[in-house]
Formats: sequence, structure tokens, C-alpha cells
Amino acid sequence: MTRSSAPKEASPTLGAHAAADLAHARRVLGLEAEAIAALCEGLDARFSAAVDILVGVSGRVVVSGMGKSGHIARKIAATFASTGTPAQFVHPAEASHGDMGALTQNDAVMVLSNSGETRELVDLIAHSRRFAIPLLGIAGVANSMVIDSADVGLILPPLREACPMGLAPTTSTTVMLALGDALAVALMERRGFSADDYRLLHPGGQLGRVLIRVHDLMHSGADMPLVRREASMREAVIEMTSKRFGCAGVTDGEGRLIGIITDGDLRRHMSDTILARCAGDLMTPNPLTVRAGALAAEAVGVMNNRARPVTCLFVIADDDADRAGGPCRPVGILHMHDCLRAGVA
Repeated sequence: MTRSSAPKEASPTLGAHAAADLAHARRVLGLEAEAIAALCEGLDARFSAAVDILVGVSGRVVVSGMGKSGHIARKIAATFASTGTPAQFVHPAEASHGDMGALTQNDAVMVLSNSGETRELVDLIAHSRRFAIPLLGIAGVANSMVIDSADVGLILPPLREACPMGLAPTTSTTVMLALGDALAVALMERRGFSADDYRLLHPGGQLGRVLIRVHDLMHSGADMPLVRREASMREAVIEMTSKRFGCAGVTDGEGRLIGIITDGDLRRHMSDTILARCAGDLMTPNPLTVRAGALAAEAVGVMNNRARPVTCLFVIADDDADRAGGPCRPVGILHMHDCLRAGVA
């Protein structure tokens, strides 16, 4: 028997299940969206007070929670750490069995508990109070242990869990996560956290590669292949061969870049007398350049220009690039291979 490759028509039963699934999903998302909107409306000066504490911490923010709140605490700690606020997660039960040593008086503690009465948090809270370590509490009940003990308590709005039985943490954990993101972004703004700062903390991922700048990859100083305009082509060939970039920049008497000699120029001008000629005679004037502070991706775009593709770019300082007209002193050289090795393409 040959199996038909034609797709089967959806049965009425499957269609009913699909409609029910979509209805459940929309109900869950609607409840969680309403809770986040309520959280947004209810924010007050306590949020800013929490940011004051966190931005003043010279150590780390230790984030803790039990169960599902603990999973959210881990994510909040990771978000803090990746956006310029040193942080780590400490499991409350492990804290009671030795991990309390991770805390110092330079740190701050943030604890999460929907009920505000999670007993596993008691020792961690007591430790913070004993050693005057700033304590932030996030809970869903105002008159609770977590909020009453905290220096600043952030109270979740009244909400209904999306679980049909109203028991499994769903809406509450979503709101906790959103509040943690809000704190992280507020801290970024307070600290003036920049794209360069972000890149330094994300060197291995795609985001880090996107933010790599030319000055991170370029070769500078004695590694740059440079000759004076008056230099003989013999000197230029030696410089090109020793530096291995397939080119040499040509400079004037003040060290400003006025041209470039490439392997292609050598082939085009090949003759018995080529080595006796001057670099200035064979150079291509006005070579393409890129700013040191430009994104490496921008440099790749310049090198891949269809009208004038090249494999190397000389790099000039940002302040020179801002000046109108005239050649500039090179501060480095960038090869396409440098970008490819860094994952920028």
C-alpha cells in the first residue's frame, strides 16, 4: 500500500481542541498582561528608593527565592550581571548551610516571595539584618515577613494566577520577572551603561560581535606598513613583504596618509625599472579609510563596496575624521581577515 503524501484534512475534533488551546492561551496572556499593567500603574517612590540602594552597592546584589520564585531570581541576577550590576543567585536553603559566606557588608540582598512568608528565606533575611546588609523585598502581600523586614519593599499588585486552579505560580512569576527587568534597565540608565560596556560583558555572543569596533581589531604602531612618498619602490616592496598586508600606505612629510600601494599596483606597473621609481609615482591617491571608533561591521561594508572593493583599510583617529578635508595620520590598519576571525561579516 502506498502512503499518500497529501496532507490530511483537520478533523472536527482536532479543530475543537485547537480552538480551546487558543482560548486558554489568550486567557493566560490576558491575565498576565493585565497584571503587568497593574504593576506599572502602582509603581511609586519605593521603586526609585530600590534603585538608590542598588546603584550604591560596591559589592554584588545577591538575589534569592525559593521554588518558581527562585528561578525568576536566577534570571534577574543574570540580567543584572549582564547589564553592569554585579549580581549572583544564592539558593536560600544552601545559604542556611554555608552559602551565607557569599554575602559581605558591601553587598545588597534581594529576596522574592509571592506569599512573603517563605520560611526558607528566614535565615538569609536574619543575616542581612544582623550585619546591616541592605535588603530589598519583592512580595505579593504587604503585611508579610519579606516586606516588613526589608529596607525597601516592592509589593506586587493583586493578581490571579493563570493556572485553572489558581495555584501554580504563573501570573505572579511573570510580574516578578517584569519588575526585575524594570530594575535592571533603570540601573543601566542611572549608570550610563553604554553599548561599549555591553559588548565588554558579551564578548562571545552575536551581540558582542555586532558591537566590536575597529580599534579592537586593528594593527597599530610598527605593525603598520608605511613608506614615505620619496621612498624607492624597493623599500616599498620590502615593507609590503615584511608586514604581510599586501599593501603599504604612503605618507607625506608630516606623516599624513596620502596614498596606498597594493599588490595590484605592482602588477599594473611592472617593468624593469619599477624598483627604481618612487612610492609616490605608483601610489593610488586618496585611499579608503575608516574611523578607529567605527563598528567593525561598518568597515566590512566599506571593504565590500562593489564600486571599489578592498581587503585592507587604514584607520584614522576619530577626531581627525571629524575634521573637514585633507589627509590624516594613520593610527592603524585593518584587514578583512581580522574581521572574519572576530566573527564580523
